[in-house]
Amino acid sequence: MSNIRTRVGLKIKQLREKKGWSQEQLGFEADLHRAYIGHVERGEKNLGIVNLEKICNALGIDMAEIFRK
Repeated sequence: MSNIRTRVGLKIKQLREKKGWSQEQLGFEADLHRAYIGHVERGEKNLGIVNLEKICNALGIDMAEIFRK
């Protein structure tokens, strides 16, 4: 079983790609650095709740969507 950081990062990546956005575009929309988005998507960063909210708002989704399978 993969860890929560990896699962959340993969979900964010899937949702970003569904919108046709680059990591840079998501970073711009969420007011976060594109490198940070990359780290999150690869499960390398422990994503804080505030930044998760920024990403969800940028993607136009409810935060609960990140945790749905």
